[in-house]
Amino acid sequence: MKIITIDRHNLDSEHICCAIGSDKKNQRRSLSKKEWMKKRFEEGLVFKRLDQRGKVLIEYMPIETAWKPVVGKNFLVINCLWVSGQFKGKGLSTRLLEECIQDAKKEKKDGIAVVTSTKVRPFLTDKNFFLKNGFESIDTAPPYFELLVMKFNKNAPNPRFADHAKKGTCERKKGLTFIYSNQCPFMDEYVELMAGIARKKKVPCTIQKLKSCKEAQKMGSPFGTLGIYYNGELKLHELMTEGRFEKFVDDLAK
Repeated sequence: MKIITIDRHNLDSEHICCAIGSDKKNQRRSLSKKEWMKKRFEEGLVFKRLDQRGKVLIEYMPIETAWKPVVGKNFLVINCLWVSGQFKGKGLSTRLLEECIQDAKKEKKDGIAVVTSTKVRPFLTDKNFFLKNGFESIDTAPPYFELLVMKFNKNAPNPRFADHAKKGTCERKKGLTFIYSNQCPFMDEYVELMAGIARKKKVPCTIQKLKSCKEAQKMGSPFGTLGIYYNGELKLHELMTEGRFEKFVDDLAK
């Protein structure tokens, strides 16, 4: 099994792991992610995956152009590290991380940063994996995010969460606010689904789609890809099924 790099030269002909079904829904999801990636390659995006059909990938980019509210210089930021299904337990997470480490050292970066959480949560790699591989926790943001780093240059300043991320708030203070980007191929579909449920329940709802790294750094959630706020307070970052999100909205009113 080999790790291959997806770039502007092979993006159109290769699958991207996140949405690999051949049905129309997954084709549409894949297209939204690929369009996002095409514009990010010039910002330093790196996307690597296993050379087999499965969800085994790592995605990272320079902190200066990262789509997360993380402040710093000369670090790489891991957007996503994902190993699922039959590929778990084969050391592939470590292999993918090593790819990032080697690239960071070649580029003479001061280190690598990653956003995770205080306990295991969907869409976030378990922080214990990173701690076992030499990362340390250096910052937190509400309601449950942690910023971990692996430093090659011990004298380099640590990255940190941006001020708005440390507050855990957004500008809009009424109802639900969804702030998201197409970094994940499922976002357009699921945000519309969740917003539709909120509207049916007569909950005021606003959708803000991030269109640049500057917007993501200025107003995105620590997860970057999605932040769901209620009355201006960040509540969670997860895509949810209809049933789970209905319960979430009902619980907000209690």
